[in-house]
Amino acid sequence: MTVKHQATLAKQTAATLTTASTAAKNTALAAIARALDEHRTQIIAANAKDIEAAKAAGMAKGMLDRLTLTETRISDMITGIEEIIALDDPVGEFVSMSTRPNGLTIGKKRTPLGVIAIIYESRPNVTVDAAVLCLKAGNAVILRGGKEAIHTNTALMNVMRDALADTEIPADALHLVADTSRKSAAALMGLVGLVDVLIPRGGAGLIRTVVENAKVPVIETGVGVCHVYVDADADLQMAAEIITNAKCSRPSVCNAAECLLVHKDIAEAFLPQAKAMLDEYKVELRGDEATRRILGDCVVPAGPDDYDTEFYDYILAVKVVASFDDALAHIRRHGTGHSECIVTESYASAQRFLDAVDAAAVYVNASTRFTDGGMFGLGAEIGISTQKMHARGPMGLRELTCTKFVIYGNGQVR
Repeated sequence: MTVKHQATLAKQTAATLTTASTAAKNTALAAIARALDEHRTQIIAANAKDIEAAKAAGMAKGMLDRLTLTETRISDMITGIEEIIALDDPVGEFVSMSTRPNGLTIGKKRTPLGVIAIIYESRPNVTVDAAVLCLKAGNAVILRGGKEAIHTNTALMNVMRDALADTEIPADALHLVADTSRKSAAALMGLVGLVDVLIPRGGAGLIRTVVENAKVPVIETGVGVCHVYVDADADLQMAAEIITNAKCSRPSVCNAAECLLVHKDIAEAFLPQAKAMLDEYKVELRGDEATRRILGDCVVPAGPDDYDTEFYDYILAVKVVASFDDALAHIRRHGTGHSECIVTESYASAQRFLDAVDAAAVYVNASTRFTDGGMFGLGAEIGISTQKMHARGPMGLRELTCTKFVIYGNGQVR
């Protein structure tokens, strides 16, 4: 089946999903959750094929982690679906309503986007998260994953489509593009009139390619060069725990910290303390001259690209900054608008950081790892938008809808 044919079927189905009841959508999601639970062995066996091929191809450790499905991760998928079922359905919600002097009542009402296409890399959990979020928000979805996860994605999609057979939601609400070549990606990017929005989810190269080449509307997501800035007034133990969690709890994801900025006034006290905790995870530090002067030759000299790199690994760029303003300037120059954190006991510094930093999520005294749809109470997420139009930050159900004006009259003419 060609990509265009899949998009045509999805477009036809999207028209029926617009009016699907919340009960029908929730029943379909519950059927998918049961099916995933019942087919765990089949899914993990398919994933093993992808893992074997990835290891043979020399895939990096961080990317292997993204690719791997375990019993626990399948359970997490199912829990995520259950959480989405429990969430309010945004479709049909009135955002505003007012009456004009001429008697017209004008409101804004949430409606599905229509057909959402997603191009993503080696994260099979996206296959499930995207499918169920799009369905709950009344959208049809076309998924185009990477070749590294094709066996896993195919197994997941077959399970989900089969699960819809006994529900009111048509199986053609969900599609997986079997062709993982650049040709299929290019085809999706050009389906004007069939694809309403395209979301790339993956590394910087993938996102840049989609943004530069797509003819359909795009929501830019994901690249996360995230910073933790330890201010002069920071609680140093808290700061060490935050950077360790932000870097080490799961370094292969976009909300992991990639750069540690430390105010010069506390650098000599803080850096050895932080290093002791990071050493437990064997984190490689790449630092400037001031960092190396304090910690010694164990710190690799930072190269010209290290402050702009999403490492996906136990590697952390470190820089000692002369002032709060220097920290802000560094984040403006190297940040990607994803997630930024300040650790400080100063209310004034915290508020200034919140106001001055331009990112989708800005933290005071908390790990950047919380930038996640589940952690924010949105259920699973379709991705983390780093742009400013339509959606920004974790994209949950409401971000998968748009609004339309509805106008009630009683014979008014202009």
